[in-house]
Amino acid sequence: MTIGRRQFALGAAALAGLPAAVSVSRAAETAPSESERAAMAADAAQFLESHASVPGLSIAIAKGGEIVYREAFGVADRWTQEPATPAHRFRIASVSKPVTAVAVFRLYEAGLLSPDARVFGPDGALGPLGAALGPGSALQAVTVDHLLTHTSGAWPNDASDPMFANRSYDHAALIESTLKYSSATDAPGAAYKYSNFGYCLLGRIVERAAKRAYADFVRETVLAPVGAGGMAIGGNTESERAPNEVRYHGGLKDDPYALNVRRMDSHGGWIATPAEVALFVAGAAGRTRPPLLARASMAKMSEGTAANPKYARGWNVNAAGNWWHTGSLPGTQTVAVRTKSGLSWAAFLNTRNRGSPLAGDLDKLIWKMARRVPAWRA
Repeated sequence: MTIGRRQFALGAAALAGLPAAVSVSRAAETAPSESERAAMAADAAQFLESHASVPGLSIAIAKGGEIVYREAFGVADRWTQEPATPAHRFRIASVSKPVTAVAVFRLYEAGLLSPDARVFGPDGALGPLGAALGPGSALQAVTVDHLLTHTSGAWPNDASDPMFANRSYDHAALIESTLKYSSATDAPGAAYKYSNFGYCLLGRIVERAAKRAYADFVRETVLAPVGAGGMAIGGNTESERAPNEVRYHGGLKDDPYALNVRRMDSHGGWIATPAEVALFVAGAAGRTRPPLLARASMAKMSEGTAANPKYARGWNVNAAGNWWHTGSLPGTQTVAVRTKSGLSWAAFLNTRNRGSPLAGDLDKLIWKMARRVPAWRA
């Protein structure tokens, strides 16, 4: 795959110095009317009534490159009854993956990384961190694009997921211990198996190519240009909550504070407000000026693979031209959507119910609310 270089100075330093994006649309012209807002609020209230275990719900919708709706319902903290507000931050879980995907494409465009680059080996994109993988392993054929598309042939998101083991390990220790015992269950590129560990490796590849910490590079070259520079990598424990971060509520076997969220950075570690994520989605979709990516990059990023035509590079996609990603961790349920009609939105909860229809119901709720405003053409 070849992507043409952008018409701005190339290299990590140049990327970091990009000007802030200017919004494309005028929020006042497309904001919902009072009656439309009332109908949307009623939809949210009905959702919370139907899902009594959900403490709080926060939503933001962008039209073009501007936020046209943001609202929160319920509470940010069930124990203190602090009301949820649009300024509250949530763990976004796997909605972090599109963020990492855009960062990777920024590096492609700058000529600092190639989608066809091998991840492992003496000249691999992962560098010395990949040395623990045996030279005879079939995984030596894994490329950066295989990691983006979840087609590496290893490390699926099941009971053996490395990202939920050895909580005390840092990235280097976890990668070394995992690669020592890794083997391919499928040839790279042959099958889709959703992989958190694959996106953990992408975070380290971003760091090596950009010569900067993953979070710093992403914040300065992906998030800040679209007005989402307040996003951050979350803490692990309740005492490490950031200012304005909600309290997460889980069950006995779903402890929100028994995770190494910080280590999940590139696959599930970001915290944000819904408005920040909606602006990021708008930028990724080319709805801000300047856009985050060239058209060729956006086309490739949203193109499914033979292994799974419904998953592209960091995004779920469908024939209607919509992109989206969901996220789920103990105490967190999230969704971010880009519609073909020009909307971008994010919706977050501070709990999850495994085995329930909560994730699907959240997605349906935001579509229903967006359709309350005929001018949006959701």
